[in-house]
Amino acid sequence: MRRAASTAAAATTTRMAAAEEVRQASAAATAAEAASASVPAPAGSRWARAWPSALRWIPTSTDRIIAAEKRLLSVLKTGYVQESVSIGSAPPGSKVRWFGSSSDEPRFINTVTFDSKDNAPTLVMVHGYGASQGFFFRNFDALASRFRVIAIDQLGWGGSSRPDFTCKSTEETEAWFIDSFEEWRKAKNLSNFILLGHSFGGYVAAKYALKHPEHVQHLILVGSAGFSSETDHSSERLTKFRATWKGMLANHLWESNFTPQRIVRGLGPWGPDLVRKYTTARFGSHSTGELLTDHESSLLTDYIYHTLAAKASGELCLKYIFSFGAFAKKPLLQSASDWKVPTTFIYGHDDWMNYEGAQQARENMKVPCEIIRVPQGGHFVFIDNPVGFHSAIFYACRKFLSEGAEEGLALPDGLISA
Repeated sequence: MRRAASTAAAATTTRMAAAEEVRQASAAATAAEAASASVPAPAGSRWARAWPSALRWIPTSTDRIIAAEKRLLSVLKTGYVQESVSIGSAPPGSKVRWFGSSSDEPRFINTVTFDSKDNAPTLVMVHGYGASQGFFFRNFDALASRFRVIAIDQLGWGGSSRPDFTCKSTEETEAWFIDSFEEWRKAKNLSNFILLGHSFGGYVAAKYALKHPEHVQHLILVGSAGFSSETDHSSERLTKFRATWKGMLANHLWESNFTPQRIVRGLGPWGPDLVRKYTTARFGSHSTGELLTDHESSLLTDYIYHTLAAKASGELCLKYIFSFGAFAKKPLLQSASDWKVPTTFIYGHDDWMNYEGAQQARENMKVPCEIIRVPQGGHFVFIDNPVGFHSAIFYACRKFLSEGAEEGLALPDGLISA
């Protein structure tokens, strides 16, 4: 009995320690953000101009994001136009306040459009969670040789507007991204375009195509999130992890919307060093494909830091779209039978996103669907193996690039059909 009591006491102590660690972690981040808020520096404000950026706790602003974007895209040979496309202050006729904010000023979507040949098919590119359109910097030159390429920063990310995130449900959160994209499409007067989304951007692109299929010619989902739910793929390993104090801590932080970006902000002027370590590891020592050059790594690190450290907005969608473990709360697999747009899935061979969810979805789709795996590529296959990625894109869009090329064209060497 003494042993049982001792065990119970130890378990209680462990849970209390975990809870205290959660409290301290949240408090530390909140204090850091409060410290940064005590020196407000919105882009273009009189206070921002008067206060030297080097003395700010979080040395970034919208202007610095765009400047970092320009430096990153300076490695390209293709000309482009950057613009802030106004999408108004609220979605017309919508009951969902996905622009909820203390200000009624118009919102905008940061957009880059690349020079292209006349009559080239339009390819719209949507980034994933925690990223921005600049992540495709290794792809723009090659893709712009065949397409009219337009890349955007989703609302609340990158160089786009960052309204206060007021969504409280999965439905409202999906509307935030889908409706803002639709308003952007209207402002750009686009239709009949190829829509590409990566990771969380793939989830948004798929949800958009389900709601507005009349505008999308073809859907390309790259390492797409959201095809499986926790009930579909409940792993024993995840269940066991959740039962540990580390799992309890991680799950609590997830449900508290404690995002990776919050850590970067909390570190203040030391945030860039953390981002540099991540970039060096992910696209260097841990890369599965073509390494970044030192120049590319430096430019990408600077760009990633500024996009992560800016005001929290779209990033706060995480807990409303996914449960802990990145399982979708409204999985796309459940909508597969409603698919109306021909689709190509592209996965890096070593992508941690499981392509088997796409295989299951294909079984229920009533439209053409292909699944292509690219060698020497992980979740960021377009950075790891740009040549293989471009080959997969050109193959997926063969119908739009060459007359009569849809039939009889073999999958390019190196690519794997799943």
